[in-house]
Amino acid sequence: MTQLDLFPPEEESADQLGKKLILLYLIDKFDIPLSYNHISKFAVDEASMNYFQLDTYLHEMTEIGYLEKSSNDNSTHYTVTDEGVTALESFIKSIPSDIKTKVTKFAADNHRTAKKDFQNITNYFFDKESNEYIVKCGVYEDNMTLMEINLSVVSKEQALTISNNWKEDTSNLYGQILNLLLNN
Repeated sequence: MTQLDLFPPEEESADQLGKKLILLYLIDKFDIPLSYNHISKFAVDEASMNYFQLDTYLHEMTEIGYLEKSSNDNSTHYTVTDEGVTALESFIKSIPSDIKTKVTKFAADNHRTAKKDFQNITNYFFDKESNEYIVKCGVYEDNMTLMEINLSVVSKEQALTISNNWKEDTSNLYGQILNLLLNN
């Protein structure tokens, strides 16, 4: 695999490639989707990136399929796709060990906060293949999924309504759905 296989074909410096790999490594270290806020905290404070670079790198890696982006009206989360994991595995040796140590420490220090942010989630994104919005609603506790619902809807307005309703009344909706499914 070459650099051209890993990222878009335009000219890219070793520094840009290195920073993208650091972002992939960081996001992959968390077992939950990582918020933009957590990513930016590490990128700016520990990896010498500015917000413009961070936005550009995240956008490019999302466009080529190495990251999946999910958003709702007040937060954006990223996860590494299978293609991103493959790319990371191919180039992981080029990430300096001191950066890997910083990422590992950051993940350990921030895992609880990132996880708390992700306990009751709802996100939606536009699926280009189906030309629909996918709404993901979930309730999580520790490392266990209590409930996850994925819905396909035809408009952003429907996705936003479902997302807002889930956020406003997660406990009640969770209970109602569970009761409906358990009743004979």
